[in-house]
Amino acid sequence: MPIEREVKFRYGARWLVVLLAAIGALPAQPTVPPTNVTITQAVEDALKNYPSIRVTQEQMNAAATGIRLAQTAYLPRVDGLAQVNRATRNTFYGMLLPQATIPALDGVPANNLGSVWDSGAGILVTWQPFDFGLRAANVAIARAGRERAQATVNRTRYDVSVATADAFLTLVAAQQTAEAARGAVDSWQVFLKSIHALVAAQLRPGADESRVQAELAVAQTQLVQAEQAIEVARSTLAQFVGLAPSGLNLSPGKLVDQLPPEQPETPLQPAANPLVMEQNAAIVEARAQLQATERSYFPQFSLQGSASARGTGLELNGDRLGGWNGLAPTTQNYGIGFTVTFPFMDQFAQRAQEAQEAATIRANQAQYQLVSRQLTAQFDSAQATLTGTRRVAATTPVEVSSARAALQQATARYRSGLAPIDDVAQAQRLLVQAQIDDSLARLNVWRARLQVATVRGDIQLFLVEASQ
Repeated sequence: MPIEREVKFRYGARWLVVLLAAIGALPAQPTVPPTNVTITQAVEDALKNYPSIRVTQEQMNAAATGIRLAQTAYLPRVDGLAQVNRATRNTFYGMLLPQATIPALDGVPANNLGSVWDSGAGILVTWQPFDFGLRAANVAIARAGRERAQATVNRTRYDVSVATADAFLTLVAAQQTAEAARGAVDSWQVFLKSIHALVAAQLRPGADESRVQAELAVAQTQLVQAEQAIEVARSTLAQFVGLAPSGLNLSPGKLVDQLPPEQPETPLQPAANPLVMEQNAAIVEARAQLQATERSYFPQFSLQGSASARGTGLELNGDRLGGWNGLAPTTQNYGIGFTVTFPFMDQFAQRAQEAQEAATIRANQAQYQLVSRQLTAQFDSAQATLTGTRRVAATTPVEVSSARAALQQATARYRSGLAPIDDVAQAQRLLVQAQIDDSLARLNVWRARLQVATVRGDIQLFLVEASQ
């Protein structure tokens, strides 16, 4: 038995080795490389994937079906009824006020507990030949509701586009800041090696090496903070485009090294902004509601036609027929009529409702004026910001070149023993800050350009300029 077990073990171990070798020979699953995304692609993906757009789109679809619902009021109303029951047939003389609890009875006055079968079937057709424009006004309300829902969809899509573009710029800015911080870390590491050699040769005091180590630690901290800002900005952008943050790689295009082209100054047209268009759609809908209310206090004319049949197990003298008599309708009736109804006392409620809807219209108009005025102020602010950022972007290259020359001079003087280590540290900080300012200056111009386009209500030209 031990020999057999050893043979089986060796045989199984041999196959296990072969299996492991085969698994190792299988090709590894390829890793999906990060997706290079331009600012235009990011906006397009956000418009396809962001959930709030689908929410407003379905709300617009629901509002569109409201038009078909309102149009059904033009069709005649057809009501059918069929009923079979077994009940007592006692009746009496007298009056009951209109109510829906005590059933009406046909028969002769009596008072006993005998029951009979009763049945009935009928159809009633009602149609309003004219309504003084009430149905058309209700259809107009439904159309205005659809237009407002469509305006909400457009405004939501626009907000998502702007937010995605802004998140893209924020991520690019974080990456540029991290790049400058990474350059500072590399520079301090190189400088630390040279200082260490000088200190080891006792050509410089050990305090200089400690100072450089401290500056390196500060630069490394700034780099960590910049990389953290990158991950936060990447997560924000990823939620719009529908990609995992790890699979998102930016293609900034012109945003890093070029400025947006000069655009001729044209006056602002607030009516072209989706937010203003949505507010205008709310005014139109409120006006349609008021027109429908004004047409509701009119007589209602109804053309009616009825056909019915009744069956009962009760005779005129009060005797019961018994058996299945009454289960089938045996007596027929039909009728055609014209009915006019007028709600005399509804005028008070109608006047109050009209006053309420008129106040709603005035409130929407005031909101329209407020939004237009706010957009005008935002446009003036964005124009001033754009002008200022262009002027800053024109000076930052000089700042970078001067800071780089100052660092070179401070480093040379320090190596010659003519300047302390503080001069080198200060010059290094100035160079890093200048590089960050230069990178962010161009991005700030693009951001200000986005703000101007946002207020105007169309960022497509901005996307084209940034992606080319």
